[in-house]
Amino acid sequence: MTCENCTWSIKEHLAKVNGVASVSVSLEKEMAAVHFYPEEVSPQELQEAINDTGYEAELQGRRPCLQHKEDLHHPRIEEEGSELQSLLANRDELVSSRKGEGASEDTEGAGGSIEMVRFSSKDGSDEERATIKISGQNKYQALSSKSQEEKCVLRVTGMTCASCVATIEKTLVKHRGIRTALVALMAQKAEVTYDPDVMTPAEIREMIDDMGFDAEVLEEKNQGGIETLKLTISGMHCASCVKNIESLVMRIKGVTHASVALSTCRGEFKYNSSDAGPRAIIKAIEEAGFECKLATDEAHASTALQQQKTVKKWRNSFLVSLIFGLPVMATMIYFMIQKDQKENLILLPGLSLENLILFVLSSIVQFVGGRYFYVQAYRAVRHKTANMDVLIVMATLIAYFYSVVVVAVAMIKKDEGSPVTFFETPPMLLMFINLGRWLESIAKMKTSDALSKLMSLQPAEANLVTVGEELQVTSERSISVELVERGDILKVVPGGKIPVDGKVIDGLSAADESLITGESMPVYKKPGSIMIGGSINQTGTILMEATHVGADTTLAQIVKLVEDAQTSKAPIQQIADKIAGVFVPGILVLSSLTLAIWIAIGMTHPDLIPKQNPRGANHTTENTIQFSFQVAISVLAIACPCALGLATPTAVMVGTGIGARMGILIKGGEPLELARRLKTIIFDKTGTITYGIPRVMRTMVFVPISEISEEEFLAIVGTAEASSEHPLGAAVTRHAKEMLESDVVGKCSNFSAEPGYGLQCTVTKISAMLNAKMNKQNAQSGSEVTSASNKEANDPDEITQEDDSSIYEVLIGNREWMKKNYLDVTDEMSHSMTQYEALGQTAVLVAINGVIAGMITIADAVKEEAKLAVKVLKDMGLDVVLLTGDNKKTADAIATQVGITKVFAQVLPKNKVEKVEEIQLEGRKVAMVGDGVNDSPALVKADVGIAIGTGTDVAMEAGDIVLIKNNLLDVAAAIDLSKCTVRRIYINFFFAIVYNAVGIPIAAGVLAPVGLLLRPWMASAAMAMSSVSVVLSSLFLKFYKKPTYKNRVAAKENVPENV
Repeated sequence: MTCENCTWSIKEHLAKVNGVASVSVSLEKEMAAVHFYPEEVSPQELQEAINDTGYEAELQGRRPCLQHKEDLHHPRIEEEGSELQSLLANRDELVSSRKGEGASEDTEGAGGSIEMVRFSSKDGSDEERATIKISGQNKYQALSSKSQEEKCVLRVTGMTCASCVATIEKTLVKHRGIRTALVALMAQKAEVTYDPDVMTPAEIREMIDDMGFDAEVLEEKNQGGIETLKLTISGMHCASCVKNIESLVMRIKGVTHASVALSTCRGEFKYNSSDAGPRAIIKAIEEAGFECKLATDEAHASTALQQQKTVKKWRNSFLVSLIFGLPVMATMIYFMIQKDQKENLILLPGLSLENLILFVLSSIVQFVGGRYFYVQAYRAVRHKTANMDVLIVMATLIAYFYSVVVVAVAMIKKDEGSPVTFFETPPMLLMFINLGRWLESIAKMKTSDALSKLMSLQPAEANLVTVGEELQVTSERSISVELVERGDILKVVPGGKIPVDGKVIDGLSAADESLITGESMPVYKKPGSIMIGGSINQTGTILMEATHVGADTTLAQIVKLVEDAQTSKAPIQQIADKIAGVFVPGILVLSSLTLAIWIAIGMTHPDLIPKQNPRGANHTTENTIQFSFQVAISVLAIACPCALGLATPTAVMVGTGIGARMGILIKGGEPLELARRLKTIIFDKTGTITYGIPRVMRTMVFVPISEISEEEFLAIVGTAEASSEHPLGAAVTRHAKEMLESDVVGKCSNFSAEPGYGLQCTVTKISAMLNAKMNKQNAQSGSEVTSASNKEANDPDEITQEDDSSIYEVLIGNREWMKKNYLDVTDEMSHSMTQYEALGQTAVLVAINGVIAGMITIADAVKEEAKLAVKVLKDMGLDVVLLTGDNKKTADAIATQVGITKVFAQVLPKNKVEKVEEIQLEGRKVAMVGDGVNDSPALVKADVGIAIGTGTDVAMEAGDIVLIKNNLLDVAAAIDLSKCTVRRIYINFFFAIVYNAVGIPIAAGVLAPVGLLLRPWMASAAMAMSSVSVVLSSLFLKFYKKPTYKNRVAAKENVPENV
């Protein structure tokens, strides 16, 4: 054995031997261990089986692994880390899967045993052999054959229609160990759920390869949090080097698996991303004296390359068919002009120059231009399935060999003339089909443009820096983005791409996030701002701390979600797949019936058979056979399950890609179908209709500006509330800082708060807060407004009452708090408070130095677009409902502001599901719109769950549709996109069904009596164009534009403006 392919070849060959339970082959040790049933196969037969594959095997030993049912033991391997350990760990599963075959009541003979036999190369040493010791006191108990399921994703190329999909799915699920198989034609992917104790992803890949398709494993979905690192390692010379690397890496905390292959110089390491990182693994290997680098991830990087190869393949096939097909057409046209058959040059009796030229050209096209169809058709037939390639091969072969036979018969009979043939059919049929496949592959490549653009956003490298205490950069180096770990400090220059998700720790800039969130305007970034990987840094240099890397980044999750959506199948697609599964056999039967029926008609009513060739023989039997074969071939050529199979996935792929570009992530075809049938939209309130955080809605100053300005009022209130732990107090302080552009507040002392009433305190030294804005404006000119605190530090005696020695005694609270402190609340003040409280806002009074100086209203503000979004949804004929856990007064106030009339208030999260069910029981399709925090059960229960979030804060798993931007108008846009996509799917199905329903009868000669007849090459051209037309129809979705809602209504109409 020289490589891993040798081991797989032996394993595959032995696995087919009757009686073999499992096989383990070690390339490095040159040994194989086989578990087998001795009543079915002997060690000598296993040795011969290996020798038959071209390798030399020598029997090293034979040990019984399991005794009779009464004495079944648990074997263990003494040699730690042996190649056979994992094999024997699954022994119980292997036995239980026999369903009692090895548990015979008969205590005699070997009928109830499994044995293990070892083979090695002839120079295998004793030290390399694993020894097995049978021990154990406990009786064996049969385990369930169902173990923990795992999934793997494979790229599958070579599929052309829904019949190919059905072939792969049906063949895979027949194998023991495979639970489910889902194949996506357009995405060229297969998602397989399998039993890891019985099957491996590599074996699944081989199964698909055996069917005639090319497959490679893209992803193995194992335990959460476990990531895989693949490295190319140089400098290894022997097995001890491999052992050394594996043992060193396994010592690193968080590493769960290390596997190094000497033959391929590759290493695969699995680690828990929360405990270990790729750089630690690379460092450990390099310190051991080896060189390593990241192995190129060809599985994900070659998607576009594979598509280009497919385009090139069909282009070359078309050119070959064209080069030899055009002379065929020219020859046919030339000899058709010759009216008298005697004018045709007869080279030999029965063989004309025309048929000789056509035979030569047709043979080249048949076996060169159509070679791909032969390979695919052979593999399909071998697995007892039929697809589009089978129809094409049968049509061309029947036409070709029919022509060869009739010419050969004519030559044997030494006829004076040469018979009419179909030599022109294969070249022209293959020419049009290859052209169609070429155009189809180009169009298919266009359908994944949006996903390709998303994937291209990920930069290849990141600038890793180390910083000092004051965030000054002390070192900088460029590393692969795959080596970035959580907590790394990264530098991003203007124009550079953000490598991973993180937060700004230094610098000011603006980021272009349009390709990720759909937000067209640059987003301002400052320290503490969230950065989304893949967005573009526009203006300033920033330092950021990585918070999400690898598969956890927003971009990676979006790409993954879109890929999964394009792999999933809509319910209507499943119907199409079932039709495609019986379509080809049905067409074969129909073609045979067409042949038989027309032959019968020709024998009984020869006058109904159209004359095939004015130069042909007048013999009615020959004319009947020629016509019958022609229409039978035309039926094979025109029938096309491809159009049916492409109708849904092409539209879903384009639609989901467009949605991703706009920040609307739709999880597959099922949500797309359901969204257009929605009748009721339920909105959660907090975080959905509202922003989810308290905001100052309005400030009112009751005293003259000569006594206290608005800025002073904000500075005093912001300083007082800075000492409060109440969420409303934090909102007031935040508002004051934003309005005054200050990062600091004044001094607060003697603070006390009384729950249910308010707070009181003493506020001083607010000048720094008041002067912050002016200082920033004068920073460039070098001037500065000196704060009172600075003056006090320089010369306390200079502080006057007008500067910063002012002392403010502050009271903030409700009416009762003011009355409790002997302050009079006037009717005007009370009326103003009542006015805003009716809108669901909290109104508090502010007293300064014994006078009620103003009022502040605070609320969880309604989103600006909420009212318009509700209006748009109602205009679309949808009922809109508000579902919240808040009190009825607040809920009604919010509902009134946005135009919702139906409100369910004071509903606990666990009871939201019941409300959704109540509406569903009325026969209405329901969508639940929420932020995925406390309404996840309702999102799942609804027919369509719509999770709404902001940037990285997206509940990816919470809903069927995920809106990246925190914009409620995207709810209407998602429904509109759904309707457009599903409408396009039905248009595609209409054309596909009508095409076959009309084309097949015409090809079968139904309209032949009135002179309308399709020759096979015409049928093939129509068939080729049908698939292309469906794909092009789906590409029309690319012109979809997000609706622009005119006559926008202000969200806070009839609400007094903020001061």
